[in-house]
Amino acid sequence: MLAVNQISKSFNLNQILSDVTFTIGAGERAGLVGVNGSGKSTLLRIIMRLESADAGSVKFNPVDLVPGYLAQGFHFSESETLQSFINNSTGDLATLSAHLEVLSDRLAAAPADPELAVDYDRTLENISRAAENAGQVLQTLSALGLDGIPPDFPASSLSGGQKTRLALAGVLLGRPKLLLLDEPTNHLDIAMLEWLEGWLRSYRGAALIVSHDRTFLDSVVTRILEIDERSHKLKSYEGNYSQFVHQKEAERERQWMDYKDQQAEIRRMKADILREKESAAYNERQASSIRIGGPEMKIKGMKDHVQGIAKKVAKKAKARETKLERYLDSDERVEKPGQNWEMKIEFQDAGESGRDVLVLEHLSAGYGGLILLEDVSLRLRFGRRVSFIGANGSGKTTLLKIIRGELEPLSGKARLGARVKIGYMSQEHRELEGVGNPLELIRAETGWNDTQTRAFLSRYLFKGEEVFTPVERLSYGERARLILAALVAEGCNFLMLDEPINHLDIPARVQFEQALREFKGTVLAVAHDRYFIENFSSEIWEVRDRKILVREVAGDRVWEKGWHLSR
Repeated sequence: MLAVNQISKSFNLNQILSDVTFTIGAGERAGLVGVNGSGKSTLLRIIMRLESADAGSVKFNPVDLVPGYLAQGFHFSESETLQSFINNSTGDLATLSAHLEVLSDRLAAAPADPELAVDYDRTLENISRAAENAGQVLQTLSALGLDGIPPDFPASSLSGGQKTRLALAGVLLGRPKLLLLDEPTNHLDIAMLEWLEGWLRSYRGAALIVSHDRTFLDSVVTRILEIDERSHKLKSYEGNYSQFVHQKEAERERQWMDYKDQQAEIRRMKADILREKESAAYNERQASSIRIGGPEMKIKGMKDHVQGIAKKVAKKAKARETKLERYLDSDERVEKPGQNWEMKIEFQDAGESGRDVLVLEHLSAGYGGLILLEDVSLRLRFGRRVSFIGANGSGKTTLLKIIRGELEPLSGKARLGARVKIGYMSQEHRELEGVGNPLELIRAETGWNDTQTRAFLSRYLFKGEEVFTPVERLSYGERARLILAALVAEGCNFLMLDEPINHLDIPARVQFEQALREFKGTVLAVAHDRYFIENFSSEIWEVRDRKILVREVAGDRVWEKGWHLSR
């Protein structure tokens, strides 16, 4: 259904994609992975012909196939409502039926017109698809948490998460034969994730999915396509994400073994060359020490003989040296396995807080007459790592804002313990509003000079002139990295993180998880990434029926498909 052949793309002098080639057939679901900035979104835009490649081609089968495309940061027009957007995606039955009547009258008057016949058949097909979709619209909107929004609500006024979910609903309801999804799991809670996984597993078309959600990739994809950040080429691996990781580890181990064998052979060849050169030099010295006196031709012949040996040995050494140089320049040479440049997060020790970091006393929360949390009483102890889960809109972010003092509870109170210093990351990255660039932010926070600040930011993958990039031009992943850098620089002992890994690539997520495990303070993290929840949590809070249910984690597996805390 999709054939990508030798696609290459550069921005200015920076190579992004190099000779990328792959195909995807019906029934295949391929996960496209790679670090942030490796060209995943660019490749999808090239496939959609929203961006041109420097070289290569993209072909669809059939040629008139129109993919369903979910982009990051989807934008709606000011006049668009939820209902009008869905109608455009699925087809409005009333409008299509009226158009069919007009076509029927025109065909009766001109039955031999081929264009009218094609339009009539296409409209019939659209009516059939719209009728089929009509029964799926409410189910899909409900599964994505959009069923409570009035049909005439302006789409541009939805929250960022609601916009993403509405755009995803439009793509899925369009039922295209090829799906191109760029980070479809962002802003989806666990129930929605499971629904989407089930939908995709039953999908009969082809799908190319950019995602950093490891559990989602394990559940959905049948193949992994990885863009290598060093070569900018793409390589295919059969199986899901976990199988891909095992294959990569085995591949890397083989490469190390081959590299070590190669280095041993190179050392042997260099030793041989050195011995030959030393032998040639020795024979040359011996020949020079032979002095010819009078007419003694025997001695002259001996000197010529020794010099001849020296030249032969030197020639042999040169030939071996040339052979080594050619080998080192050839495709046979095994590259040393590279270390991917990953974030190096080491949280500062800001000192211990009191034993009780947070105390909720009969707290109720909500807004506009809507009660989200009711009569909640909890204590959060120092050093705990809490995953805060629950459906979208259940009150998780609201509670974080109350703890920070941004909102007032409806009743009860939230009290911080002694010596607590909060570090906060919001979903929308509002902490960066009014910030000029990464260098200015960290320098203002720490008082460091430019050299110290640049060295610090390099650990968060801000290199060279990138430290001067205006915040508004940073990608979502880059903004998340910058906020993490600021939290580290602040030296906080209580981190409140609202979906902190949404825009981090997989290597960055691994580093972030490791840093949180080593962090000596307390963490309360709103999260929907099940892999993160399993590997991070010492405790889980789940919002359910306006209450917060608590589960201690004792090193066992805390999440499995379909498992819920209240069961």
